Amino acid sequence: MEGLLLLVAILLPAVGSLMVVFLPWLNERREDRCFFVGAVMVLEFLVVLLIALDSERTLILFEMTKQLPIALRSDGTSRVFSALMSLMWTISGFYSFSYMKHEQNEKTYYAFYLMTLASLMALTLSGTMVTMYLFFEMMTFISMPMVLHNRSKEAVAAGIKYLIYSVAGATMGLLGIFMLTPNIASPYFVEGGSLMTGSLTIPHAAFQIILFITLVGFATKAGMFPMHGWLPTAHPVAPSPASAVLSGVITKAGVLAIFRMIFYVIGPDYLRGTWVQWALLGCATLTVFMGSMLALREKHIKKRLAYSSVSQVSYVLCGVFLLDTMALDGALLQMVFHALTKDALFLCAGAIIVKTGITRVDEMHNLGKNMPWTMWMFTICAISLVGIPPLGGFIAKWYIAEGALMAGTPVYSWLVPIVLLVSAMLTAGYLLPPSVSAFFGGMAHGEVASAYREKADPSAMMLVPIFILTLAILVLGIAPGFMIETFTKLANSLL
Repeated sequence: MEGLLLLVAILLPAVGSLMVVFLPWLNERREDRCFFVGAVMVLEFLVVLLIALDSERTLILFEMTKQLPIALRSDGTSRVFSALMSLMWTISGFYSFSYMKHEQNEKTYYAFYLMTLASLMALTLSGTMVTMYLFFEMMTFISMPMVLHNRSKEAVAAGIKYLIYSVAGATMGLLGIFMLTPNIASPYFVEGGSLMTGSLTIPHAAFQIILFITLVGFATKAGMFPMHGWLPTAHPVAPSPASAVLSGVITKAGVLAIFRMIFYVIGPDYLRGTWVQWALLGCATLTVFMGSMLALREKHIKKRLAYSSVSQVSYVLCGVFLLDTMALDGALLQMVFHALTKDALFLCAGAIIVKTGITRVDEMHNLGKNMPWTMWMFTICAISLVGIPPLGGFIAKWYIAEGALMAGTPVYSWLVPIVLLVSAMLTAGYLLPPSVSAFFGGMAHGEVASAYREKADPSAMMLVPIFILTLAILVLGIAPGFMIETFTKLANSLL
């Protein structure tokens, strides 16, 4: 049956989640449960690869009305996002098998971890706006228990904040879907957009206000100002593997929704040169700078990384809002390298917390001698995030800056490259000093190392996923040709 593989990609992790909850034999020994969860994630990644290698497919699940079909579709965008999300989810999942020994409610964590993966796959494979909205909301509700995992007062407060921001953002997005539906030629996503600009049901001025509200709403999940407040609160309280996917993967769900709305529904030509484009670029550029400044002053290691994500994901949004082919290439490259890098950094932070109990960057003195592998990989990832060649972060930021210069947008053609450079220096200011202190800083307050729980790197089950991510950052940074070719082809089809 045509398109059946799309349904399998969603049902496989969903059914696996239910089996974790309801099959008694999976809960008798944690080794059996970990093996089962790992097998589900590997099979899911293989299914996603098959979809990526297949031709475009569409599967209509049902029709509420002729204008409101609930459908799945694989295209260039869904292949990029689904492959990236599935891979990151699998790597962080294997890391969690060792990490979660130190946490309670392990069965619940894996159940929601797999179910969130199912909702993400459904989101990436959505073929219409309404389908995307349904799974966007579903992803929020299903991922919230990962924030609430340890059930502390801080976790509950963070979970509520995450829910309020996410629902508010999705509601803003729904407003646009309401207004766009009677003004589009097809309910399905169409490359270049399907908006009937010559026969809008409301005046253009009012319509543009609604579009701005819609895109800011979906950008909530990506942590863009002014809807960024949930991100630095939710990430630090979640288990580190959950923080990794919240930062590296779930933020990209907001990017995906914006990507779909601009390039598959509204059309870039309608937005180009309007105040909506300038305002969105203003919000994204401000977020890049603001996130870096907030990260610079933050001492908690996971909260610093969370503020860093506020900044770094808005690099992606800058590239998208410039509506230029090269900038869009850079946005997609930044999306990939941010996912790899931030996942690795959060996993390094988790290893440090588990092995030493350290949660603050000013307590990491001399840690490089005790956890050399962890701190070397942390340092390499930090250098990549700054944007120093030949690591992956450099090529992504280069393309965004070059795209901004070539796009010729008033003010932003020079402001975006300047903000990227300033943000790169600030990133070096908040990520490199902990590494310098870890390797060359000696002791703090006499003998901080005496408080370490253990003076060793974590187990291979935690170390190998970090190594894989770090190696990918290095290899793809040196040889990004395949990705650039793929993303350029996609960008050319949309612009």
